[in-house]
Amino acid sequence: MVREWDPRTASSAEIASLLDTLNAVLAADLPQDPPWRESSLREYLSEVMPGERRISWVAQAEPTAGGGPGAMLGHVHVLLLGDIGVLEVLVHPTSRRTGLGRDLVRLAARRAYQEGFRSIGVEVVGETPAVAFYEALGFSREYVETRSVLDLSAVGWTALAEMATAVSAGYRVEFCPGGPPDDLIDAYARAKAEVRDVDDGELRPSSYDPQRLRDSLDTLHRRGMKPYIVLAIHERTGVVAGLTEVVVPAQHPTRADQYDTIVMQDHRGYGIDRAIKARMLLELRSAEPTLAEVQTWNAQANEAMLKVNAELGYRADREWCEYSVDVADLVHRLDPAR
Repeated sequence: MVREWDPRTASSAEIASLLDTLNAVLAADLPQDPPWRESSLREYLSEVMPGERRISWVAQAEPTAGGGPGAMLGHVHVLLLGDIGVLEVLVHPTSRRTGLGRDLVRLAARRAYQEGFRSIGVEVVGETPAVAFYEALGFSREYVETRSVLDLSAVGWTALAEMATAVSAGYRVEFCPGGPPDDLIDAYARAKAEVRDVDDGELRPSSYDPQRLRDSLDTLHRRGMKPYIVLAIHERTGVVAGLTEVVVPAQHPTRADQYDTIVMQDHRGYGIDRAIKARMLLELRSAEPTLAEVQTWNAQANEAMLKVNAELGYRADREWCEYSVDVADLVHRLDPAR
């Protein structure tokens, strides 16, 4: 049975069953990744930024003999933001190659088409069955990043402390758990706006104006995702010369996600990028003692940041690709009778 589904009103049993499917997919496709937990999973699936909508469907097995709800065999949601719909599909490994994934994509594509969206994008992890699945549906690869993972147990903390202080005179580095202070929001947003066209994939848009930045931080907290920020401040002007962001999700708290790392053009060449990322790791060691790993994504052309990450101890793991397709073409391919 496939039906539209709202995680806000779903039963606890449905949320737990969906978690089981998610972890089965991770075990099959990304066995080195930590399993997810139920903590704030409902909020993770339902909370969105102002102006965005997420529409979900589930595929559910028949009720059990005792009358309990059937297991979740698959899930799809489409996040409608800006002029693109962002798709995410989960199919339990035991239900693959049954046409279920195709059926779920058809539902989401049809709704995006009815809502007037022209394209759909999806993140696809390299070396997983999703690559062939989406390419067979006509999706085209638009953007490729490299995911790298840092094992904190292998970090040389003495060397890292030296890196954290190796920034030129005239800059101070500040740690901001929870987000930047309000008096720096404007400067923070300006720093992100300056490089908005560099190394940003379309499917993870950053926040470039102060109000959207506030909304973004609020949404992270509501989804159970704890942000940490390190800033480099140019002392003479008060400009945010550099920033780096890490988020620790309640859903997988042993592995944090690196978000943006930015150094403004006029302040490059002063050791800011390496210093702020090293300081972040030192702070996380105290703030999140159960944290074991940090994962980050970088454009393959961003050689400078890849070099910094290698110096910090990150190791390249997987390609992370963004695919897109014309919605009308996809709907016609999946449902030619319409």
